[in-house]
Amino acid sequence: MVLEKKLVAVTGANGFIGSAYCRRIEERGGDVRRLVRDRPSQRGDVVALDLARAPSGELERALEGVHALVHLAGRAHAMSGTERDADATYRAANVDITERIALAAIASGVRRFVLASTIKVNGEATLRGKPFKCGDEPAPQDAYARSKLAAERTLAQVAGGTSMIATSLRLPLVYGPNARGNFRRLVDAVAAQRPLPLGAIENRRSLLSLDNLMDAFDAAIDAPHAPIGTYLVADADSVSTPTLVRAIASALGVAPRLLAVPVPLLRMAGALCRKGDAIARLTRSLEVDTSSFSRATGWRPRPFAIDPAYVAGAARDL
Repeated sequence: MVLEKKLVAVTGANGFIGSAYCRRIEERGGDVRRLVRDRPSQRGDVVALDLARAPSGELERALEGVHALVHLAGRAHAMSGTERDADATYRAANVDITERIALAAIASGVRRFVLASTIKVNGEATLRGKPFKCGDEPAPQDAYARSKLAAERTLAQVAGGTSMIATSLRLPLVYGPNARGNFRRLVDAVAAQRPLPLGAIENRRSLLSLDNLMDAFDAAIDAPHAPIGTYLVADADSVSTPTLVRAIASALGVAPRLLAVPVPLLRMAGALCRKGDAIARLTRSLEVDTSSFSRATGWRPRPFAIDPAYVAGAARDL
């Protein structure tokens, strides 16, 4: 008996997560359709369209024959301007587009829709040993997190009463090959062997390896019992900031230069330098309970680990 292949479409397919997931599907013999904004240069099943402006009929045609859609496109980086401007911009990118692509997916007969959301919907920090759980009351603190919560709710409302199963996955910091943002900046600092005043931090943070995330996408798509609703995903264990620095240094083959600066002094310096938010992310705990998603799908995350491939290309001469 030959099993029918299931076509998976990925929005944001040129990004850090999207490109890796598309590549893995193909390497495993699966079929993937890349949905990208700019005219494609790569070969294969690629559709270039603007998710915000394309007519609904064009979106529906792009999803013809698709079994599952993994929606990664959106806006995540910080922006300048007023809070009202930020809310409007994030809403357009993360809520309105999610609604448009979800409606098109239903019209095209897509069976499963997986939305990449953020753990920031739950809040910015946890008490040590008291991780965020699936049913906790949301507490988003910024425009980005508010837009992701609204996207989750919009998706659930659009998919409700239809044959499409909608799953939202709230992600902590994702690390892996070609990662950008805060992880890449930390890797570059360790590679350059800069002194890092982080040695006295005793926090616990949940992170998410790219491999664990891609396994979670597979589980959401393939689980026999459809995982409807919102779930939290992360590595099997949480780590402290100094442990993360040491793991990065080990993968790079350099010695970590950790200075044990008391956390209150770090926070004071951060406030003076207008880096309070960055210091808060490095010093606070943020733990995630993934048991609900594991029970729903059978997904089993691997422990935290930094592979040398995750830190390739670090700038050692900064």
